[in-house]
Amino acid sequence: MLDFEVISHTEIDRSVSVFNRDGFVIIRDALAPDQLALAQSGTRREVANQMAEIPVERANRGYARYSFNQQRIHLPEWYQLIDLPTILPILEQVWGSSNYICIGAGGDYSTPGAKIQPLHSDLSDLLNDPLSQVKIQDIPTPYVAVNFLMAEFKAINGAIRFVPGTHRSRKPIPKLEDEPDWMKSSIVCAPAGTVIIRDVRCWHGGTANNSDKIRPMLDVLYLAPWFRLPHMNKILSRSSYENVSPRAQSLCRFIVEY
Repeated sequence: MLDFEVISHTEIDRSVSVFNRDGFVIIRDALAPDQLALAQSGTRREVANQMAEIPVERANRGYARYSFNQQRIHLPEWYQLIDLPTILPILEQVWGSSNYICIGAGGDYSTPGAKIQPLHSDLSDLLNDPLSQVKIQDIPTPYVAVNFLMAEFKAINGAIRFVPGTHRSRKPIPKLEDEPDWMKSSIVCAPAGTVIIRDVRCWHGGTANNSDKIRPMLDVLYLAPWFRLPHMNKILSRSSYENVSPRAQSLCRFIVEY
């Protein structure tokens, strides 16, 4: 395991510096105890519902590995995470603006028996420059995922591994069989409630869950003020939208139902 620095949410300059260097930053104390408890409660419910419908053999991310769709944003356990005052100042400094937007909230989990996941990036090269002079890796951070650890992440229970600095790399992502050992062991181990703010281009992957417990993680997704995806669905119900703060409403203005 690499010795990753864990930074207080109050250290905004340091957080942004590490984020820009590594493509991700690990933040402590971003969730109040009641916020974490509510998120964990919703996670347990949604995991139980999903697994009752979909057995591990048909899990949507491979055997024993599941993801929540971004429509979870309409649930209070998720929409409480949209406008956290411990996280938004970091995003505002990353982008030098408060005009970024939220496009959804979901997450993933692995259950006992899940195998190691190949390294991957969550954003393909949407620029498609015909001259091949500019690729998606050449621009500042366009797309951020904020991940919320709902259980303690350990090497044994499928914690996520990240390869620092790869958010701006043009190199091909190695196949699992070619991945060097140091990448396979570049695992983030941290307690429940820890938050990982990451550039979605940064190479990452789940590890094997050799424990007897489910390893869940939630996320909220944000786009830079100047970046949009080809499709942004209206996934936030009007009733949920009316329950969130004015700041959260502004962040979600492109995904609320008409």
